[in-house]
Amino acid sequence: MAQQVQGVVAPGKNEPVRVETIVVPDPGPGEAVVKVQACGVCHTDLHYKQGGINDDFPFLLGHEAAGVVESVGEGVTDVAPGDFVILNWRAVCGNCRACLRGRPQYCFNTHNAAQKMTLTDGTELSPALGIGAFAEKTLVAAGQCTKVDPSVSPAVAGLLGCGVMAGIGAAINTGQVGRGDSVAVIGCGGVGDAAIVGARLAGAARIIAVDIDDRKLETAKSMGATHTVNSRSTDPVEAIRELTGGFGADVVIEAVGRPETYKQAFYARDLAGTVVLVGVPTPEMTLELSLIDVFGRGGSLKSSWYGDCLPSRDFPMLIDLHQQGRIDLGAFVTETIGLGDVEKAFARMHEGDVLRSVVVF
Repeated sequence: MAQQVQGVVAPGKNEPVRVETIVVPDPGPGEAVVKVQACGVCHTDLHYKQGGINDDFPFLLGHEAAGVVESVGEGVTDVAPGDFVILNWRAVCGNCRACLRGRPQYCFNTHNAAQKMTLTDGTELSPALGIGAFAEKTLVAAGQCTKVDPSVSPAVAGLLGCGVMAGIGAAINTGQVGRGDSVAVIGCGGVGDAAIVGARLAGAARIIAVDIDDRKLETAKSMGATHTVNSRSTDPVEAIRELTGGFGADVVIEAVGRPETYKQAFYARDLAGTVVLVGVPTPEMTLELSLIDVFGRGGSLKSSWYGDCLPSRDFPMLIDLHQQGRIDLGAFVTETIGLGDVEKAFARMHEGDVLRSVVVF
């Protein structure tokens, strides 16, 4: 029987979000209803609200979440009612060309719930990244549920559903940072700081944090950065080269998503080094680079989708590392809030002192 719960809806482009009653149907084949316990406020949700993703309003926002499976539909075997799960937006299909080549982390056919959640008047909602977790309960494809250790705090676990996984994965999976490497991270918000954590976890010898905000640079140091550069007052390319013997970093991770900072990343890497773009650009942005420099500098220019993660592999591993005290995922939680505070949390994103506001139910 369908349930009515409270959720945060973006009704139209740049309109304030509001808490609405939404209808969650019983799970159909391959689906699950999850009782959400915590959901981080991610910049991607703001992009949805601003119409930067698409115009399929109204949106049910929220996607960086953890909770408990309440019920499952026909054919679901990987999760069961009572399981504590992190929600993910890469539900690996197992059948696409990437999966069949043994590269499920690049699955090209990830799937969402077939049924739609609605407002009480029947208006269909578009769930952010196929999840819609700023709600007391949400309907997802069962493959979007990844079981992890239930003893971990939901507010911490949910962050792996997007931003923290994107950053850690950009360093470990996409950038393949190795022991002794030098790494520069441009942009020290939540994703950039997570990339710093990933680089430290991988054994990088030198981790250079770059930002225009000294407060963010201080936080980056607490996350594991060995050096900081304020690019408002210092040329970051020259600074990174100076800190790496004049050569540039082995891996440069761009966590802003702007042409200007991408060019800085490109020229701040060593010959045959790697640039990883994990910051999300907007559709109108373009990039101009000298083609001879692209050729002559060699190396790799990579984009990192979701940290190139495989949820079933990476989520449990990172939760275990957190439980062992080897990484502090809790450091990313700046504040916990209620459903009615999401609009204020969007505004706080621009203040520079928030890594993650987390809605706790």
